[in-house]
Amino acid sequence: MRLTQLRSFHAVAKTGSFTKAAAHLHVSQPTITTQVRFLEESYNVELFHRSGKRVKLTQFGEQLLQLAQQIFTLEADAVSLLKDSGELRSGELRVAAVGPYHVTKMLADFNLHYPDIKVSVSTGNSRDVLDRLLDYRADVGVLAQLVQDDRFLSVPFSKQPVAIFASSAHPFAQRRSIKLRELQDERMVVREQGSTTRKALELALQSAGVKPKVVMEIGSREVIREAVLEGVGIAAVSTVEFVPGPGLHLIAISDAKIFTYAHLLCLRERRGARMVSAFFDAIQSTKKSARAPAA
Repeated sequence: MRLTQLRSFHAVAKTGSFTKAAAHLHVSQPTITTQVRFLEESYNVELFHRSGKRVKLTQFGEQLLQLAQQIFTLEADAVSLLKDSGELRSGELRVAAVGPYHVTKMLADFNLHYPDIKVSVSTGNSRDVLDRLLDYRADVGVLAQLVQDDRFLSVPFSKQPVAIFASSAHPFAQRRSIKLRELQDERMVVREQGSTTRKALELALQSAGVKPKVVMEIGSREVIREAVLEGVGIAAVSTVEFVPGPGLHLIAISDAKIFTYAHLLCLRERRGARMVSAFFDAIQSTKKSARAPAA
């Protein structure tokens, strides 16, 4: 197998067509078609289901794509090392995060250290983030929970208090803080199972023997916000994720320490890659500077 054949396959898989793959690689479409056909015939495999001009990966093609993604990511790491000769002045950092709130500060810190590096961000749930790291579609990930998996290296970045927010019509809106026991029998709108904010609050409520009345379970921060505005109930939120607006009030919980956390992670085997290492080092450097006492 030649690398050019694998590169042609990879381009077709990523773009979804032979025509787009040819344009991406700046070669003719017959060249791409020949390279992929040779790969299939040499190993007696089918890599794509073809329907007119549309192509879809077979199950075997999906497996080969994961390996190809790893190969070309490592190739890019090698090119970056050779091209920059010790200084990181070009390239792209791909970040996968559970939400924009957890990653914005990290990206700002990285940009201060490496302003010439392009950064692309994809968002999704925790499983999406881990999958992107595993198949090399992302270099680093940001999660709101610690991952117990030896394939990943994870370091804590920050923690944020969990608070309650309510509409202006709710009695809590006139308060700066409440006690945990005041949530007893309160109508609450909660995130879906697996939400780190929900889990953090539920552990604190369980420990205190407090049971609010859950009236809705919604998997969207935006929809929960609208439900609270409409007076359906109150909701919990990590303070970094709260979006202020007319008719909404954020209320602290005064007698319980409830937090969510942001963790930076990567594949353990890629910790030494220059782009990954630069991101980790930039974040750690900023954290140390923030903790250092003023002269």
